Amino acid sequence: MRRRSQLIPWKSAGRVSEQMASGDDVVRQTGWVFNNATGDDLTLAEFVATGDAEVPAYLETFGLRTEANRQRTLVEIGAGIGRMTCAFTREFGSVIACDLDQGFLERCYETVGRFGKPDRLRTLEVADGRTLDLAPNCADMAFSYITLQHCEEDDALELASEAVRVVRPGGKVVLNFRGPSKLDPVVIPAGAMVRTLYRVPKFGGWLTRQRPVTRLAWQASRLHPDQVTGPLAPQLTDIEIWVNPKSKLRAFGASMHTFVGVNPHHWWLVATVT
Repeated sequence: MRRRSQLIPWKSAGRVSEQMASGDDVVRQTGWVFNNATGDDLTLAEFVATGDAEVPAYLETFGLRTEANRQRTLVEIGAGIGRMTCAFTREFGSVIACDLDQGFLERCYETVGRFGKPDRLRTLEVADGRTLDLAPNCADMAFSYITLQHCEEDDALELASEAVRVVRPGGKVVLNFRGPSKLDPVVIPAGAMVRTLYRVPKFGGWLTRQRPVTRLAWQASRLHPDQVTGPLAPQLTDIEIWVNPKSKLRAFGASMHTFVGVNPHHWWLVATVT
Protein backbone atom coordinates (compact mmCIF):
# COMPACT_ATOMS: atom_id res chain seq x y z
CA MET A 1 0.00 0.00 0.00
CA ARG A 2 1.37 3.42 -0.93
CA ARG A 3 1.83 5.49 2.24
CA ARG A 4 -0.03 8.62 1.18
CA SER A 5 0.68 11.60 3.41
CA GLN A 6 -2.90 12.27 4.45
CA LEU A 7 -3.12 8.83 6.06
CA ILE A 8 -0.36 9.57 8.55
CA PRO A 9 -2.23 12.04 10.83
CA TRP A 10 -5.15 9.61 10.94
CA LYS A 11 -2.94 6.70 11.93
CA SER A 12 -1.20 8.85 14.53
CA ALA A 13 -4.54 9.93 15.99
CA GLY A 14 -5.66 6.30 16.10
CA ARG A 15 -2.59 5.26 18.04
CA VAL A 16 -3.08 8.11 20.51
CA SER A 17 -6.73 7.18 21.04
CA GLU A 18 -5.72 3.59 21.79
CA GLN A 19 -3.33 4.78 24.49
CA MET A 20 -5.96 6.74 26.38
CA ALA A 21 -7.92 5.24 29.24
CA SER A 22 -11.38 6.28 28.08
CA GLY A 23 -13.40 7.98 25.39
CA ASP A 24 -13.72 10.96 27.71
CA ASP A 25 -9.94 11.35 27.63
CA VAL A 26 -9.96 11.20 23.83
CA VAL A 27 -12.49 14.04 23.66
CA ARG A 28 -10.66 16.14 26.24
CA GLN A 29 -7.12 15.74 25.00
CA THR A 30 -7.01 15.24 21.23
CA GLY A 31 -6.94 17.94 18.60
CA TRP A 32 -8.87 15.95 16.00
CA VAL A 33 -12.19 16.14 17.89
CA PHE A 34 -13.46 18.85 15.57
CA ASN A 35 -17.05 19.15 16.75
CA ASN A 36 -16.01 19.98 20.27
CA ALA A 37 -13.32 22.03 21.95
CA THR A 38 -10.60 20.31 23.92
CA GLY A 39 -10.82 20.94 27.65
CA ASP A 40 -10.60 19.27 31.04
CA ASP A 41 -14.36 19.23 31.66
CA LEU A 42 -15.59 17.80 28.36
CA THR A 43 -17.16 14.36 28.19
CA LEU A 44 -17.78 11.74 25.54
CA ALA A 45 -21.49 12.11 26.26
CA GLU A 46 -21.34 15.78 25.24
CA PHE A 47 -19.45 14.86 22.09
CA VAL A 48 -22.02 12.23 21.15
CA ALA A 49 -24.85 14.67 21.89
CA THR A 50 -23.67 16.84 18.98
CA GLY A 51 -24.12 13.83 16.69
CA ASP A 52 -27.49 13.05 18.24
CA ALA A 53 -28.61 16.53 17.21
CA GLU A 54 -27.10 16.55 13.72
CA VAL A 55 -28.13 13.11 12.46
CA PRO A 56 -31.92 13.64 12.65
CA ALA A 57 -31.54 17.25 11.48
CA TYR A 58 -29.75 16.22 8.29
CA LEU A 59 -31.94 13.20 7.62
CA GLU A 60 -35.11 15.25 8.04
CA THR A 61 -33.82 18.14 5.95
CA PHE A 62 -32.83 15.78 3.14
CA GLY A 63 -36.18 13.96 3.38
CA LEU A 64 -34.54 10.70 4.42
CA ARG A 65 -35.83 10.13 7.96
CA THR A 66 -38.54 7.49 7.76
CA GLU A 67 -39.73 4.47 9.73
CA ALA A 68 -38.49 2.28 6.88
CA ASN A 69 -34.91 3.09 7.96
CA ARG A 70 -35.33 0.62 10.81
CA GLN A 71 -35.21 -2.15 8.21
CA ARG A 72 -32.35 -0.63 6.21
CA THR A 73 -28.56 -0.79 6.20
CA LEU A 74 -26.42 2.35 6.35
CA VAL A 75 -22.71 2.58 5.54
CA GLU A 76 -20.99 5.41 7.41
CA ILE A 77 -17.71 6.47 5.78
CA GLY A 78 -15.47 8.08 8.39
CA ALA A 79 -17.14 7.00 11.63
CA GLY A 80 -14.27 8.04 13.89
CA ILE A 81 -14.98 7.19 17.52
CA GLY A 82 -18.73 7.11 16.89
CA ARG A 83 -19.99 10.67 17.33
CA MET A 84 -22.78 10.16 14.78
CA THR A 85 -22.71 6.37 14.74
CA CYS A 86 -24.67 6.13 17.98
CA ALA A 87 -27.61 8.01 16.48
CA PHE A 88 -27.39 6.00 13.27
CA THR A 89 -27.74 2.74 15.22
CA ARG A 90 -31.01 4.07 16.64
CA GLU A 91 -32.27 5.18 13.23
CA PHE A 92 -31.23 2.19 11.08
CA GLY A 93 -31.57 -1.56 11.43
CA SER A 94 -27.91 -2.13 10.57
CA VAL A 95 -24.91 0.22 10.49
CA ILE A 96 -21.51 -0.50 8.95
CA ALA A 97 -19.06 2.01 10.44
CA CYS A 98 -15.99 2.46 8.25
CA ASP A 99 -12.75 4.20 9.17
CA LEU A 100 -9.10 4.25 8.26
CA ASP A 101 -7.81 3.20 11.67
CA GLN A 102 -8.70 0.19 13.77
CA GLY A 103 -8.07 2.21 16.92
CA PHE A 104 -10.91 4.55 16.00
CA LEU A 105 -13.20 1.61 15.31
CA GLU A 106 -12.49 0.05 18.69
CA ARG A 107 -13.42 3.34 20.32
CA CYS A 108 -16.49 3.47 18.09
CA TYR A 109 -17.67 0.14 19.49
CA GLU A 110 -17.14 1.44 23.03
CA THR A 111 -19.03 4.64 22.28
CA VAL A 112 -21.97 2.84 20.68
CA GLY A 113 -21.96 0.38 23.57
CA ARG A 114 -22.60 3.29 25.94
CA PHE A 115 -24.87 5.49 23.88
CA GLY A 116 -26.26 3.50 20.96
CA LYS A 117 -27.34 0.01 19.91
CA PRO A 118 -24.20 -2.13 19.52
CA ASP A 119 -26.17 -5.15 18.28
CA ARG A 120 -26.84 -3.16 15.08
CA LEU A 121 -23.20 -2.18 14.54
CA ARG A 122 -20.48 -3.67 12.35
CA THR A 123 -17.13 -2.01 11.75
CA LEU A 124 -14.89 -2.03 8.67
CA GLU A 125 -11.28 -0.86 8.43
CA VAL A 126 -10.50 1.09 5.25
CA ALA A 127 -6.83 0.14 5.27
CA ASP A 128 -5.90 1.79 1.97
CA GLY A 129 -7.94 4.94 2.58
CA ARG A 130 -9.93 4.63 -0.65
CA THR A 131 -11.82 1.33 -1.05
CA LEU A 132 -14.56 -0.37 0.92
CA ASP A 133 -14.30 -4.13 1.35
CA LEU A 134 -18.04 -4.57 0.84
CA ALA A 135 -20.11 -6.34 -1.79
CA PRO A 136 -21.92 -4.24 -4.40
CA ASN A 137 -25.54 -3.31 -3.61
CA CYS A 138 -25.22 -4.30 0.07
CA ALA A 139 -26.57 -1.09 1.63
CA ASP A 140 -29.54 1.24 1.37
CA MET A 141 -27.64 4.42 2.16
CA ALA A 142 -24.04 5.64 2.29
CA PHE A 143 -23.31 8.63 4.49
CA SER A 144 -20.13 10.62 5.06
CA TYR A 145 -19.59 13.83 7.03
CA ILE A 146 -16.37 15.83 7.60
CA THR A 147 -14.25 13.01 6.19
CA LEU A 148 -13.74 13.41 2.45
CA GLN A 149 -12.07 16.82 2.90
CA HIS A 150 -9.34 14.98 4.84
CA CYS A 151 -8.61 12.78 1.82
CA GLU A 152 -6.49 13.74 -1.15
CA GLU A 153 -8.60 14.51 -4.19
CA ASP A 154 -8.22 11.15 -5.93
CA ASP A 155 -9.02 9.24 -2.73
CA ALA A 156 -12.08 11.39 -2.03
CA LEU A 157 -13.40 10.76 -5.53
CA GLU A 158 -12.69 7.04 -5.21
CA LEU A 159 -14.57 6.85 -1.91
CA ALA A 160 -17.51 8.69 -3.48
CA SER A 161 -17.51 6.11 -6.26
CA GLU A 162 -17.31 3.33 -3.68
CA ALA A 163 -20.31 4.81 -1.86
CA VAL A 164 -22.33 4.54 -5.07
CA ARG A 165 -21.07 1.01 -5.72
CA VAL A 166 -22.17 -0.41 -2.35
CA VAL A 167 -25.65 1.17 -2.40
CA ARG A 168 -28.52 -0.74 -3.97
CA PRO A 169 -30.46 0.75 -6.89
CA GLY A 170 -33.01 3.12 -5.42
CA GLY A 171 -30.83 3.76 -2.37
CA LYS A 172 -29.24 7.05 -1.40
CA VAL A 173 -25.76 8.52 -1.18
CA VAL A 174 -25.39 11.41 1.27
CA LEU A 175 -21.87 12.80 1.07
CA ASN A 176 -20.32 15.93 2.56
CA PHE A 177 -17.43 17.81 0.91
CA ARG A 178 -15.55 21.04 1.47
CA GLY A 179 -15.74 23.38 -1.48
CA PRO A 180 -13.08 25.63 -3.01
CA SER A 181 -12.18 28.90 -1.30
CA LYS A 182 -9.82 31.84 -1.80
CA LEU A 183 -7.58 30.57 1.01
CA ASP A 184 -6.88 27.23 -0.65
CA PRO A 185 -3.56 28.29 -2.25
CA VAL A 186 -2.28 28.87 1.29
CA VAL A 187 -4.16 26.32 3.39
CA ILE A 188 -3.69 23.23 1.23
CA PRO A 189 0.12 23.51 0.85
CA ALA A 190 0.43 24.44 4.54
CA GLY A 191 -1.55 21.35 5.48
CA ALA A 192 0.71 19.18 3.35
CA MET A 193 3.77 20.71 4.99
CA VAL A 194 2.44 20.08 8.49
CA ARG A 195 1.59 16.48 7.62
CA THR A 196 5.26 15.80 6.96
CA LEU A 197 5.95 16.57 10.63
CA TYR A 198 3.82 13.62 11.66
CA ARG A 199 6.50 11.36 10.23
CA VAL A 200 8.95 12.45 12.94
CA PRO A 201 9.12 9.67 15.59
CA LYS A 202 7.16 10.52 18.76
CA PHE A 203 6.43 14.03 17.46
CA GLY A 204 3.31 12.93 15.61
CA GLY A 205 1.63 11.83 18.83
CA TRP A 206 2.24 15.25 20.35
CA LEU A 207 0.89 17.01 17.26
CA THR A 208 -2.26 14.91 17.39
CA ARG A 209 -3.11 16.54 20.72
CA GLN A 210 -2.77 20.08 19.34
CA ARG A 211 -6.09 21.25 17.94
CA PRO A 212 -5.03 24.11 15.58
CA VAL A 213 -2.17 22.11 14.08
CA THR A 214 -4.32 19.02 13.61
CA ARG A 215 -7.08 20.97 11.91
CA LEU A 216 -4.56 22.33 9.44
CA ALA A 217 -2.87 18.97 8.85
CA TRP A 218 -6.14 17.29 7.95
CA GLN A 219 -7.06 19.78 5.23
CA ALA A 220 -6.14 17.72 2.18
CA SER A 221 -8.64 18.53 -0.59
CA ARG A 222 -11.30 20.89 -1.89
CA LEU A 223 -13.79 19.71 -4.50
CA HIS A 224 -16.38 21.51 -6.58
CA PRO A 225 -19.68 19.63 -7.01
CA ASP A 226 -19.09 19.24 -10.75
CA GLN A 227 -15.87 17.32 -10.05
CA VAL A 228 -17.86 14.75 -8.08
CA THR A 229 -21.16 14.56 -9.93
CA GLY A 230 -19.59 14.58 -13.40
CA PRO A 231 -18.03 11.10 -13.19
CA LEU A 232 -20.92 9.70 -11.12
CA ALA A 233 -23.84 11.18 -13.08
CA PRO A 234 -24.51 8.03 -15.18
CA GLN A 235 -25.07 6.08 -11.95
CA LEU A 236 -27.20 8.68 -10.17
CA THR A 237 -30.56 10.36 -10.48
CA ASP A 238 -32.39 13.02 -8.46
CA ILE A 239 -29.06 14.75 -7.83
CA GLU A 240 -29.31 17.46 -5.17
CA ILE A 241 -26.58 19.81 -3.94
CA TRP A 242 -27.19 21.32 -0.51
CA VAL A 243 -25.31 24.45 0.60
CA ASN A 244 -25.52 27.16 3.22
CA PRO A 245 -27.85 30.04 2.21
CA LYS A 246 -24.83 32.36 2.07
CA SER A 247 -22.90 30.11 -0.29
CA LYS A 248 -22.33 31.21 -3.87
CA LEU A 249 -21.49 27.69 -5.02
CA ARG A 250 -23.42 26.41 -8.03
CA ALA A 251 -23.47 23.04 -9.76
CA PHE A 252 -24.22 21.87 -13.29
CA GLY A 253 -27.05 19.37 -13.79
CA ALA A 254 -28.09 19.31 -10.13
CA SER A 255 -30.95 20.71 -8.13
CA MET A 256 -29.66 23.35 -5.70
CA HIS A 257 -30.99 23.55 -2.13
CA THR A 258 -30.07 25.52 0.97
CA PHE A 259 -30.03 24.63 4.66
CA VAL A 260 -28.75 26.93 7.38
CA GLY A 261 -27.24 23.93 9.16
CA VAL A 262 -24.66 23.41 6.41
CA ASN A 263 -21.23 24.85 7.16
CA PRO A 264 -20.68 27.86 4.83
CA HIS A 265 -17.55 26.15 3.47
CA HIS A 266 -19.20 22.77 2.91
CA TRP A 267 -21.67 21.24 0.48
CA TRP A 268 -23.63 18.00 0.40
CA LEU A 269 -24.37 15.60 -2.43
CA VAL A 270 -27.71 13.81 -1.96
CA ALA A 271 -28.70 11.50 -4.80
CA THR A 272 -30.45 8.27 -5.70
CA VAL A 273 -28.46 5.35 -7.13
CA THR A 274 -29.89 4.11 -10.42
